[in-house]
Amino acid sequence: MARYTGPVCRLCRREKTKLYLKGAKCDTMRCPVERRPNPPGEHGRDRLRQGSEYLTQLREKQKTRRIYGVLERPFLNTYEEANRQSGITGENLLRMLELRLDNIVFRAGWGASRNQARQLARHGHVKVNGKRVSIPSYRVRQNDVIELSEKARDFIVIRHNRDILDRRPPAWLEVQEGGDAVRVLAVPVRDQIDTLVREQLVVELYSK
Repeated sequence: MARYTGPVCRLCRREKTKLYLKGAKCDTMRCPVERRPNPPGEHGRDRLRQGSEYLTQLREKQKTRRIYGVLERPFLNTYEEANRQSGITGENLLRMLELRLDNIVFRAGWGASRNQARQLARHGHVKVNGKRVSIPSYRVRQNDVIELSEKARDFIVIRHNRDILDRRPPAWLEVQEGGDAVRVLAVPVRDQIDTLVREQLVVELYSK
């Protein structure tokens, strides 16, 4: 399964904002965005100038897919599926990204970052309705119960994340079993998604 393996802090600098791809490090002064706010590369400072409308839309699309850790082709496929559904395409897109299994693991506080949550899911440490699921892009549904495996519940990294991270599950997730499981109460609406992206710009870009 393909995934980005390069330096993630460069992605934050390229988008000129924190994407919170490194967990707790992003909240400290060690974050490269705090020290070097200009985009990476030899001509990074030249990119600080205001760009075109297309560039603004492109950067918003790149930011969105990088936040959720999705490569270009899967992201485009998700958009096309969202576009076929009834309702507002941008909200459908965000809703589908939020319902990914790796994002649920992140929202539950078991992973410090979505990348770490993705690894937990890929290694089979997460169950959906009692069955082991190792596909990070697996889309959960309403009333699904997502839980840690018996082995994963004793992982030091997961216990550390639950104790240290100041992150509460969103209103559409119900915490169960003392934090070792969550249930999807309802499909999230836009007001319940705190990801700072302008999804309408993504729609405008793909609609060209």
